[in-house]
Amino acid sequence: MKSQLEQILIRVQKGEITPDEALASLKDYPYRDLEFAKIDHHREIRRGFPEIIFGQGKTTEQIIRIAKEILEKGSSLLVTRVEPEVYNEIKIHVPSACYNAQARTIFLKQNTPPPGKGIIAIVTAGTSDIPVAEEAAVTADLLGNSIEKIYDVGVAGIHRLFGEYDKINQARVIITVAGMEGALPSVIAGITDSPVIAVPTSIGYGAHFQGLTPLLAMLNSCPAGLAVVNIDNGFGAAYMASLINHLK
Repeated sequence: MKSQLEQILIRVQKGEITPDEALASLKDYPYRDLEFAKIDHHREIRRGFPEIIFGQGKTTEQIIRIAKEILEKGSSLLVTRVEPEVYNEIKIHVPSACYNAQARTIFLKQNTPPPGKGIIAIVTAGTSDIPVAEEAAVTADLLGNSIEKIYDVGVAGIHRLFGEYDKINQARVIITVAGMEGALPSVIAGITDSPVIAVPTSIGYGAHFQGLTPLLAMLNSCPAGLAVVNIDNGFGAAYMASLINHLK
């Protein structure tokens, strides 16, 4: 399904509507003011994907209004950090919306973005890191990428990682999600030639400091070609990986 802007441009080219009528229909660009939020409709043109809703801290009513506004423009929907009870309320108003419980994300694909050039591998150190990895997976998929999930291959049993080496080595971009001491991204960056995006998670014991320890470890990683996003930011890692994967 094409975005509203694409549909309007096609109708102008076909002579179905005048340029003035097209301009009137685009009155909500570059953004729509809902008083409590300003929906950035120009973002899809500027970045290739519409505004993503960060659900945490918003009321259910606010999320519903923003979601409807995005969907009415023909855009795909992604809402991150929402609990099941919020999804149940939203589904009443958006029946086609899907929910990934592990990722705590709501999504609905209304159009098909250009495909990525290769595979994005999403690798976790442990099973406890999977929720952050799933947020990355949902995001990367919605952005038009082929993904390969490789879970629970951390350094506590490094032989598990090498059993997946061929899959990892075939990826164009690698997202590595790890808590505890955050060692896995350094290992992967040292054995591959693809860019690695490291995601520290808030999973670990006391001196882990809710993700600060792996964050600092990843920032101080020795291998080149490794970049780091913020703690638990699976969405941010997937968005950056998608930009890389769509480069010509």
